[in-house]
Amino acid sequence: MDGAFDSALSAFIDGLARTEVSERTFNQFAYRNDNVGAANAIRRENLRLYLEQMAVIQPRVLMVGEAPGYRGMRLTGIPFMSEYMLLNGLPALGLFGSERGYRKTDETERAGKEQSGTILWGTLAEFRPVPLLWGAFPFHPHKPGDAWSNRAPTTGELLIGQPFLREIIRLFPVEKIIAVGNKAEESLGRMGVDIAGKVRHPAQGGKNDFVAGLRSALAEYRR
Repeated sequence: MDGAFDSALSAFIDGLARTEVSERTFNQFAYRNDNVGAANAIRRENLRLYLEQMAVIQPRVLMVGEAPGYRGMRLTGIPFMSEYMLLNGLPALGLFGSERGYRKTDETERAGKEQSGTILWGTLAEFRPVPLLWGAFPFHPHKPGDAWSNRAPTTGELLIGQPFLREIIRLFPVEKIIAVGNKAEESLGRMGVDIAGKVRHPAQGGKNDFVAGLRSALAEYRR
């Protein structure tokens, strides 16, 4: 990695941290002077490590999801990544793991799993180079009064996410972009970004359709 990438990555993460969100959304990267702020700092570093690893891998495919879930990116700072996978790593891909510097926050006692992330990363092990992941809205949208819940991002929130999505596309030399779910497709369409296809989100019984759709869309990258 060169100095230009490092500077761009630092500016990208700083931009995430400085973004103001509504009371129905949690910015898991925000600068704060409290215990939550300390956890956010860990998440910022986790994200930096992930994007630096992906810069070495040079992914040719970008998969764009919807928004962080409360068991996934909300806790770890990495798309579709549970605390369990963050600490234990994915040996088949040579990614993540505490030995590579990834850390868990103190917000939960045990490192839990997240169904969608388990399905997605298990499927990604079939492809080389492994695709890069990002979200149409990179902050955690939750139901009013329940910070540990999920909801779909609004159109306004998707607009907030677009500059970060554009920067991810600029930073990495991707050849194909795959939308994971309707919200990702909607946001990419509003941006005028050509996509290679859309796959169903793996949640709520969508596993089989997701796996089949991804294998079809990325057949040329299968090992």
